[in-house]
Amino acid sequence: MSSPAAPLIELRDTHFGYGERPVLEGVTLQIPRGKVTALMGASGGGKTTVLRLIGGQHRAQSGAVLFDGQDIGGLDKPGLYQARRRMGMLFQFGALFTDMSVFDNVAFPLREHTDLSEPMVRDIVLMKLEAVGLRGARDLMPSEVSGGMARRIALARAMALDPELMMYDEPFAGLDPISLGTAARLIRLLNDALGLTSILVSHDLEETFRIADKVVILANGRIAAQGTPEEVRQSTDPLVHQFVSAAPEGPVRFHYPAQPAAQDFGMSRLGPP
Repeated sequence: MSSPAAPLIELRDTHFGYGERPVLEGVTLQIPRGKVTALMGASGGGKTTVLRLIGGQHRAQSGAVLFDGQDIGGLDKPGLYQARRRMGMLFQFGALFTDMSVFDNVAFPLREHTDLSEPMVRDIVLMKLEAVGLRGARDLMPSEVSGGMARRIALARAMALDPELMMYDEPFAGLDPISLGTAARLIRLLNDALGLTSILVSHDLEETFRIADKVVILANGRIAAQGTPEEVRQSTDPLVHQFVSAAPEGPVRFHYPAQPAAQDFGMSRLGPP
């Protein structure tokens, strides 16, 4: 175990790519304990890949990904499963089991990974659902709840084993303003009340900046900026400025590289009018 002052997660000169396409090129990053850290940037910038490396779904091609001082890439299968039991993951759109009730969705990790009695499982499930405001929905099926409720149920399930680390992959995608605000408030509230460390991948600038302690902007395989939300807002980096201001033109272009339009449309073959 690392000391309490050490970061819970650390990437050291981490390289990773899919086939011939590099995604992370020498990323060095620390995730502080007890804080909400947001990973942001343009689509395809490697944010979800970082979560997969931390969870051991992928292994770094070089460099290291440390969880509480342990190199995730060097763990055997039992060691990786043991590390994962200390992590919670909220997948995009919740990923609830559609043929299970709300109660059974939240109970699933408890039944799968512990030997707790059913009365104890029941109490824990109801406490987790109470924490997200949905104890009264325990007997419903996923098809009977709204998108915002489904996300909160998935959050209760992710917290069932009392993880030290919570990872959120686009938790605000597709939510209406009320549900989005509720989800953001829950992430901040639960992080502080339970002493969690949270990593949040999001494109929702305003809500994410409102709840995050630290913001990291990933771009072109590297870290373009990191710091408090206000420090990132004040960045003079052109790419960071384009992302924060939502400008359509900048280092990230609206048009994908292509040959001249005249060639595609045959205009070069036409003579003068």
